[in-house]
Amino acid sequence: MATNFITTFFFCVLVFGTYGIMCQLVPGTYIFGDSLVDDGNNNYLSLSLAKADFPHNGVDFPTGKATGRFSNGKNAADFLADKVGLPLAPPYLSLVSKSKKLSSTNAVVTGVNFASGGAGILNGTDELFKQSIPLTKQVGYYSLVHDELVKQMGSTGAHAHLSKSIFLIVIGSNDLFGYFNKDSKVSKQYTPQQYVDLMASTLKGLMKQMYGMGARKFVISGVGVIGCCPAQRKHNASSECNDEVNYWSTKYNIGLKALLRELKTESSDMHYSYFETYDVMNSLIQNPQSYGITEIKEACCGLGNLKADIPCTPISTYCSNRKNHLFWDLYHPTETISSLFAGFIYNGSQEVTNPMNVEELIKV
Repeated sequence: MATNFITTFFFCVLVFGTYGIMCQLVPGTYIFGDSLVDDGNNNYLSLSLAKADFPHNGVDFPTGKATGRFSNGKNAADFLADKVGLPLAPPYLSLVSKSKKLSSTNAVVTGVNFASGGAGILNGTDELFKQSIPLTKQVGYYSLVHDELVKQMGSTGAHAHLSKSIFLIVIGSNDLFGYFNKDSKVSKQYTPQQYVDLMASTLKGLMKQMYGMGARKFVISGVGVIGCCPAQRKHNASSECNDEVNYWSTKYNIGLKALLRELKTESSDMHYSYFETYDVMNSLIQNPQSYGITEIKEACCGLGNLKADIPCTPISTYCSNRKNHLFWDLYHPTETISSLFAGFIYNGSQEVTNPMNVEELIKV
């Protein structure tokens, strides 16, 4: 009886809300990354300085309350889940008991979010924020979810489920922020080129581990124009972008695209969709009016210069019109921008989402 249910569940998921009952081409979304897609994992990290479980975060979320998302509302991972007709993936740590075992096992079928604010590809990035879940540990947590799926569905069923699921990876910004931080230790160990090469090679190794545990369809976001976030602009008297950080973001993205091509060559049944975050974000900064944006420099929520001296906290002020701002706080985009990005990821042209968009990826 249970086996039949799981088999049926794989082919046709019961989705509540506006979607009704629909056969799922994407049975699950498994999300890895940093604060751009964290939906509450850091709420469970007692030492973390990178938390968003307080107002004014979540002011535009359906509940109107903060959830741990670094946003006024939903993030890009949430919007992508909406587009493929799946419930929002729960944060992994919300499913874990005090004994560190998965205590809510049914939830893992439609997806899990492993992302953590402050996380990087490389271990040690979290030193900036005292505590986060680096990508290596996120992949380790995924291995436990993989084992649980095998336990529930059997090896064949789990493989079939995971081969059609989406594996979203949004990470790399914190590694670069860490390298160019004035107190950086890694900048004394590596040249910038060596460092971005190390980021790419480390990510490749972790993706191969995920492939070995059933992942076949990857959605990868390049690093954006991070030198133009309010936290970087505020250091310049003219509020201009940090060109050095932006330059090395582009160099990392070149390496990222090369590693994806290598992985595809090595494993023909691995498919991916790469989002040109940098190009889309740069276009938005250069031509904000074409996207309905009027404020590209100042954060919506915060205090001080560009509202970036003090982060978005309960004592901060926030703008009344969040839809015309690029940034919600000193680092993160508004819900409007996250929705825009998710739209490009889902059905954008090859100029911004290549070699295919997610709508095409799920049909492969």
